[in-house]
Amino acid sequence: MRTAYSVETVRAAERALMARLPEGALMQRAAAGLAAACAELLGRVYGSRVVLLVGSGDNGGDALYAGARLARRGAGVTAVLLAPERAHAGGLAALRRAGGVVASGAAEALIERADLVVDGIVGIGGKGGLRPEAAALAEVAERSRAAVVAVDLPSGVEAGSGEVRGAAVRADLTVTFGAYKPGLLIDPAREYAGVVRLVDIGLELPREGELTALQHADVARLLPVPGVESDKYRRGVVGIAAGSARYPGAAVLAVSGALRGGAGAVRYVGPAGDAVIARFPETLVSDRGPAEAGRVQAWVTGPGGGEDAATVAEVLGTDVPVLLDADGLRLAERDAVRGRAAPTLMTPHAGEAAALLGVRREEVEGARLAAARELAAVYRATVLLKGSTTLVADVAGGATRVNATGTSWLATAGSGDVLSGLAGSLLAAGLSALDAGSVAAYLHGLAGRFAAEGAPAGAHDISDRIPQAWRDVRY
Repeated sequence: MRTAYSVETVRAAERALMARLPEGALMQRAAAGLAAACAELLGRVYGSRVVLLVGSGDNGGDALYAGARLARRGAGVTAVLLAPERAHAGGLAALRRAGGVVASGAAEALIERADLVVDGIVGIGGKGGLRPEAAALAEVAERSRAAVVAVDLPSGVEAGSGEVRGAAVRADLTVTFGAYKPGLLIDPAREYAGVVRLVDIGLELPREGELTALQHADVARLLPVPGVESDKYRRGVVGIAAGSARYPGAAVLAVSGALRGGAGAVRYVGPAGDAVIARFPETLVSDRGPAEAGRVQAWVTGPGGGEDAATVAEVLGTDVPVLLDADGLRLAERDAVRGRAAPTLMTPHAGEAAALLGVRREEVEGARLAAARELAAVYRATVLLKGSTTLVADVAGGATRVNATGTSWLATAGSGDVLSGLAGSLLAAGLSALDAGSVAAYLHGLAGRFAAEGAPAGAHDISDRIPQAWRDVRY
């Protein structure tokens, strides 16, 4: 599992370690890792042209010491000091001793001719976008042919929230020290980080962080695999209350996600029964409403549901886990969700989350972590906020889960319906709302990648590739 920690936690761990180490040792560890990553990216260090964008404080010091190491290996290293009077004195002296130089002017021309630009402008404590002088240099670096390496995180992005409030550096590689920071895993900041490489500098960190990202092994451990004594009821029966005369396809896609997700059986309630049976004859169809449909271990309601508020209310009144999506999010009474004893998993996209919170969509997209957590608190539910990075904020608080297996090809009609059915099947199998949402997002993202493979794919293609994603994780 990849764990990201808050700025305060990282700072405290750094202070504790520095108290036990000789002065400057921690910065040398960071600089060594940074220089090694830069050398690997360059391929050939000798004769390469490296420009350091150096701000004040330790972030600039890391860049200067790494630059000194590259200079000793034959690179031509030039430091552009954005705050000359506050540049790290020890790092600057080391760079000069190694043969590096400080730019006296024409920084833009230096960047345009560089093979590598190292962003050491602002550290993890930075707030807001870059100042004009730094923003201009970041823009030149982005236009240049040089590879851009960010020190700890791209300057201008906010480490703790993933927000980008102004101009920021766009890196090809971010070398982060000691721990992942939330901003490196959450959009919009993640888009600026490029490939992220973690350098271990010996920090002692708590077990639980601010953010976690499941990896293949974590998902494989959570997958509900039937045993020799399993039957369809032990595997989990999921109820799907979805679709309408106008949107029967939503019901079909939600059912497909549930079946591909490993449900022992799917009970369908709604007006799209004929369409569902035509595609999936194994579905148990009922026209008597959720309360009379038969035993289920979880319900999914909302996809394509139109204005059927009565069905949403009936589902929320059950004592099993419920997934709310699409129209179900809009039709559900807040107090009915808040008052449930059984788990509730809400799966909005940014627009739906904005409507539920009474804010503009742009506010949610710019502060995704805060939005997911606020929605979870307001509704007392686990919230899966869909997007290029999916966030799952648990009703109990604690670390938020982030998933980055998604692809832009998932932005297609019906993809969310498939995700709802998939997550519903995992709820019915006994996973917590946090785990069901996290595992479903992971598998859904992989399925989207397999379905597209660089070409357009529809929601039905994504659904069909869920078993492939499942095999990929397990084997």
